[in-house]
Amino acid sequence: MTQTSENVTWLTQEAYNKLKEELEYLTGPARTEISAKIAAAREEGDLRENGGYHAAKEEQGKQELRVRQLTQLLESAKVGEAPAADGAVAPGMVVTIAFDGDEDDTLTFLLASREYASSDIETYSPQSPLGSGVMGHKVGEDAAYELPNGKMASVKILKAEPYNG
Repeated sequence: MTQTSENVTWLTQEAYNKLKEELEYLTGPARTEISAKIAAAREEGDLRENGGYHAAKEEQGKQELRVRQLTQLLESAKVGEAPAADGAVAPGMVVTIAFDGDEDDTLTFLLASREYASSDIETYSPQSPLGSGVMGHKVGEDAAYELPNGKMASVKILKAEPYNG
């Protein structure tokens, strides 16, 4: 689904459309709603002690940050196909690995950017140590990546399938 390489983010058409819809909502109806909340809270009087006003302003700040993130993401996006089910690890795939060759100690995760984080499966970024370590490897291969403490860890790729979430 996504891979950032030299500031280019690869998205499926479906993912691009979903993010574009979110941006349109945030820059249209959501802005109107938050402005109304701020105006209503402002009418309550003293702004220094007005919790509703401060909460609405904080919500507005978070919304505007998301608008900037989405705008930047969509400007650098390239729309392409979902990864092929050829057994090679790529963004947009659900990957199952075994740590240090121990097939009982496994982890299954979605390799994607945080825009695709899902409550039903753990998500690792392609830029994370584990994500970049397994990228491009095929099922059955071993891959190595650097841990935060500087040591190397190895994993075996057990499965790599396109995410259908």
